[in-house]
Amino acid sequence: MEGLQSWVSEHKLTSIGAIWATAVGASMAYTSTKTTPFKPSLRIIHARMHAQALTLAVLSGAALYHHYEKSTTDHNHQK
Repeated sequence: MEGLQSWVSEHKLTSIGAIWATAVGASMAYTSTKTTPFKPSLRIIHARMHAQALTLAVLSGAALYHHYEKSTTDHNHQK
């Protein structure tokens, strides 16, 4: 787990891009297995929206984690 965290901290943009691409692929795969009347262009739009929502959630979580980590480090240095 620590190795993954260090890799992600070194490759932030790659990690975000990989999460986005995975979310688009997963959404496309999910909608293609269902029999829906949606056109392929609409499926792509929905997949992109799902990926954007997941990416924003991941970015928000990373920002909160960074803030928590920084405040913990600052608090320990002040003692």
